[in-house]
Amino acid sequence: MEFEFIRNTLMGEYYVKCSMGHEIVGRWLQDEVGNDWQKIEQVEQLIVQALTNPQQEHFLLGKEISVSIQSDEVTVQENVLAHGEELDDGSEFDFYDCESTASCGIDDFSLAIEQWKSFLTTR
Repeated sequence: MEFEFIRNTLMGEYYVKCSMGHEIVGRWLQDEVGNDWQKIEQVEQLIVQALTNPQQEHFLLGKEISVSIQSDEVTVQENVLAHGEELDDGSEFDFYDCESTASCGIDDFSLAIEQWKSFLTTR
């Protein structure tokens, strides 16, 4: 998973660009976590819990996007997809779903969080 962090110094805003297929991770980091240090700490605790107890699923519910960690796999997805409504194969929404859910390894996810913290603290 590749990512780039961008700071708009005039507006005081932060942006995240992620590689194709991982856009939802960038949106989650930008919109759900942002520069909320309490939320960042909560995510770090979730990672530690997942590494300590990998056989359980660890979940962080966001306003629009949530994170699930099971074993060494992290899944980030929009909450509307968790309602269990299945679409037919070949649906016109397949492409949209690709931008609404993504998976990555816990190491990549943890690295993204560490680098996000570092980005936020550098001026």
